[in-house]
Formats: sequence, C-alpha cells, structure tokens
Amino acid sequence: MDDRIISANLMMDDQAVELSLRPRYLAEYIGQTNVKENLKVYIEAAKMRSEALDHVLLYGPPGLGKTTLSNIIANELGVNLRTTSGPAIERPGDLAAILTNLQEGDVLFIDEIHRLHRTVEEVLYPAMEDFALDIMIGKGPSARSVRLDLPAFTLIGATTRAGLLSSPLRDRFGVVSRLEFYTVPELAFIVSRAADILGVEMIGEAAEEIAMRSRGTPRIANRLLKRVRDFAQVRGDGVITYEMAKSALGLIQVDPKGLDQIDHKMLTAMITSFRGGPVGLDTIAATIGEESQTIEDVYEPYLMQIGFLQRTPRGRIVTPLAYAHLGLPVPQNIAGQADPSTEV
Repeated sequence: MDDRIISANLMMDDQAVELSLRPRYLAEYIGQTNVKENLKVYIEAAKMRSEALDHVLLYGPPGLGKTTLSNIIANELGVNLRTTSGPAIERPGDLAAILTNLQEGDVLFIDEIHRLHRTVEEVLYPAMEDFALDIMIGKGPSARSVRLDLPAFTLIGATTRAGLLSSPLRDRFGVVSRLEFYTVPELAFIVSRAADILGVEMIGEAAEEIAMRSRGTPRIANRLLKRVRDFAQVRGDGVITYEMAKSALGLIQVDPKGLDQIDHKMLTAMITSFRGGPVGLDTIAATIGEESQTIEDVYEPYLMQIGFLQRTPRGRIVTPLAYAHLGLPVPQNIAGQADPSTEV
C-alpha cells in the first residue's frame, strides 16, 4: 500500500517536486534541531582541519529528510555527492567502481544501506576504516590480493531499519543520528515555504491544517499541499484558505489525525467485530482483506505512535483514544484491557 496519499515512502510523483523544495544548506533546514546543530559542529571542525568528515549514519522513519541532509552535508563541505542505494550494489565490483571514482573529500550516499549484500559489506569495511580497497587478481593458486589506496571520503548511510545493520558496519560510523517526527509548527513552516516556492498563495491557518494531518512527516505534508492546490485551482480562485484546505483534505479522506479510510476500516473492524480486542494479527488481516505483514509494517506503527492501538501478549487492542476519535462509546472494560504495563 505504498500508493496511499499518507504513505511516507517516496512515490514517482514526489521526485520532481521534492528536488525543487529541498533546502540546500543547514540554515534553510527546518526541524531536527539537535541533529542539525551537531552536524554543524562536525562539518565546521572537518573543514578547519582540512579532513574528510567522519562517516555518518542517518536512521529513522521514511520521509523525514535523510536524503536531504546528505545533500546538505555535501553542499556545506563544498564537495561532490555520489548517490546510490544498497540494492543497486549487487557485487563487490560495483562498489569498487564507485569508490575508485571518488575524489578527495567526496561524499558517498548509500540509501537503504541495511540492504547491502554481505559480500559487498565486507569490501566496504577496509574502505571505511583504512581508505583502502582489497582486490583479488587471478584465480586458483596464482591468485593474489592487491590493496588499492582510496582518497579520504565520507560515507553517509541512510536506513529506516537500523536494527538490520550488522554490528561491524554500524561500529564504523563516527556520527550516528536518529531523525525524529516533526512538530505541527515545524511542518506548518515547511508547508508555507513549499507554497512560496510553488507560487501558491496561502492565507489564514491553512498551513497549520495541512501540517496537522501530515503524520509528522514533511514528505506527506508536501504531497497533501499539492493535492489541496489542485482543489483550490479547480474549485476556488487558486488561493488556499483554511476552509479550502479542510474541505479538500476531507474529500481525499485524510482526517485531522492524518488517518485515511484504511486506518478507519481497521480500527472500526476491530471495534465492531472483536469489541476492540485483544485480537490476533492474522485475524485482523483476514477481516480487512490485507496481508498481516502489511498491517504490521505499514498501518500499525503510526496508530501505535498516536496511542490508538496497543500490542499486548494476547493481541492488538484499540485504546479509548481511538474510540473518542471515531465518536464511539468506550466499553466499561476497555481501560483494564489497555493497560500499558501489558505492552510488548
């Protein structure tokens, strides 16, 4: 279900717009204050010593700006950026070709670094630690290893699943930063900035209304802005007002908490069919016609984050917050079932 409008994963329609909206320097970057301030110090120190920046690992949910930060780091250092992804590097030779083409101080950005093949990862270890590449020449008894020196470079790895990184790889990153979800005021600022770049007039509390429904994610906020802009142009005078934003977001079925019709379907099914739980994952999947893996990876995380769903040893439970949001009466026994101490 990566095509949901409130999905944080990158879609084809997002790419062209995101390139024009991305900030280029740390001074323009909104949010992630701690990460930004620390990177500012590390970058300045590396420039003062005329050294390559330590390798950087950025992790956190999708859509929070890991790729944007990698571009900013390269711009701040004044060096070239080479971009690739873990699945794209299939063989050690592919990685060797990339590394030998880097210049002194360049930044290599590997997205989805947790998906690197193990054989490729082993070649990366000496490259990160010693700036050297070990290559086998020949086959059989005559085979020999040759070490090639590499220019000092900075590897930036991005991942949404830091737990899947092997310990040897994770330990070779000097800077490890987690990106957090954005606040509504931060997202409202991002929406207003994006509207200015896109040449869209926005008045009143329209930016706050879009930000409130964006699940704490800039990528979703920018996507919702584009859809609201369409409604403003076709059904209005092109100006995005609070009323226009609220109406448009209602029509595309994104509620004030950022839930769409699939979230509502899942919560409603658990309440009406299973009295709010506890109910097993496979049972929920069969009830709403979705795969259990999709529910666990795509639907559940945000519902748990906002406190609408809990995992317990006996199954999933809908919380009183979800009942209140859906306008349904809370059963008398739900408070005891949703005891946070039973969460796993």
